[in-house]
Amino acid sequence: MQQATFLSGLPFSRTRLTLMFVLAASLSLSILLVVGRVVMTGRGLFLFLIWNLFLALIPFALSSLLSIANGPLRARILVPVGAAWLLFFPNAPYILTDLFHLEARPNVPLWYDLALILSCAWNGLMLAYASLSDMQRLVQLRLGVWAGWAFATVALLLSSFGIYLGRYLRFNSWDVLANPLTLFYDIVNRILHPFSFPGTWGVTLVFGLFLLVGYGTVRLLGRTQAEG
Repeated sequence: MQQATFLSGLPFSRTRLTLMFVLAASLSLSILLVVGRVVMTGRGLFLFLIWNLFLALIPFALSSLLSIANGPLRARILVPVGAAWLLFFPNAPYILTDLFHLEARPNVPLWYDLALILSCAWNGLMLAYASLSDMQRLVQLRLGVWAGWAFATVALLLSSFGIYLGRYLRFNSWDVLANPLTLFYDIVNRILHPFSFPGTWGVTLVFGLFLLVGYGTVRLLGRTQAEG
């Protein structure tokens, strides 16, 4: 019987289906917490988190599509779907930065807002790791283990740069089409003058290392569980 883990399995395995069920349950909890806050306060302050969760789902949906596609179909859609995946991938770990919105507010206990934002951040992180695992597996099947890890490392560093662009420069994924010149100028300016933008590379490096260590830890846990 073919089996799979969150980190290395085949798309229609029992474990993957269980993962999708758990992710759906966790996302439902986040949405319920947001809705509960709206009911308590009569204000939609954190409704944007539901939109952020939707954006975080896109790379997972794209990587799942590539994972379940048969060989000929996968070969035809690999480049466009892979490019779209890379473009939307930063939206998943980006939700970690929504912790910046945590502060004491009237009518809602601080612990409730903490649980709400942490729940959303956790889902963003898990969707990111699940999606990256799918893509790494595809690269590994074609190019080998080391190429797979190189791909994962670069993807996480690029996603951290994307987090900076989104959080501090307020760019969105669709600005590649809607506002390409400004986006291109800001990126090239930071590449050509790195010492003028220490915050850019500080965020990219620190978040990139954090995400990489976390991803490696989750992979190791999954492998240990599978071997046990």
